[in-house]
Amino acid sequence: MELEKLQKIIAEVLSVEADEISGDMSFYDDLGADSLELTQIIMGVEGEFDIIFDENIINDIDTVEDLEKLVLQSV
Repeated sequence: MELEKLQKIIAEVLSVEADEISGDMSFYDDLGADSLELTQIIMGVEGEFDIIFDENIINDIDTVEDLEKLVLQSV
């Protein structure tokens, strides 16, 4: 369930198809995101799941799965 919500948020920010996004994809290498786009994704995730991440969390996120794990730990 969380992965589907994450896919939707990521797809909106990066203008890609949600069903093309998998957990093992790197935001930078596979999805072509830059740090601003990743920040937008994190903000979207915070709003969707009503959570707040530490401001330095971006340094710990490389893959979609990394973000999913952080969401699961926070909800």
